[in-house]
Amino acid sequence: MQFNLESALQILRRTPSTLTSLLQDLPEAWVRADEGPGTWSAFDVLGHLIHGERTDWVPRARTILDHGSSKPFEPFDRFAQLQAGKGESSNQLLDEFSALRAQNLITIEGFRLGPDQLRLEGAHPELGVITLSQLLSTWVAHDLDHLAQIARVMAKGYTEEVGPWRAYLRVLS
Repeated sequence: MQFNLESALQILRRTPSTLTSLLQDLPEAWVRADEGPGTWSAFDVLGHLIHGERTDWVPRARTILDHGSSKPFEPFDRFAQLQAGKGESSNQLLDEFSALRAQNLITIEGFRLGPDQLRLEGAHPELGVITLSQLLSTWVAHDLDHLAQIARVMAKGYTEEVGPWRAYLRVLS
């Protein structure tokens, strides 16, 4: 599928409400469950998404629009959420993510991006030259990846409880 800004924005708009529908007011046991040491819970993923809203997608889009590939992106700490969000509830993180995402989408829409801007290049510190459309495509795929991750982690909480149906549930293997 070729990148289309409006359809990408449709996915990005839905992520906060999807997460809210799935996680809001759940017992913390559901939201804090993980797959073992070194893995992330839904709570951790929420923190990661919040960190990305603050430091990744829109700041990098601005860097591309303002500097092209002459100024590399700031490195992104993919594990910053493990220190942030302590003492907050999952509902607070959901609210924070929703507010940040809404603001970021207003900012992206305000850029009034056309085909020429979407072809602009930026400099990723690890991946090299990328385009603005690749950055925005990655934002969408990143959301979908973490939605799948959250669903998988939550499903695995019932791995033993499903009994013999486990053989039919790919999410548990």
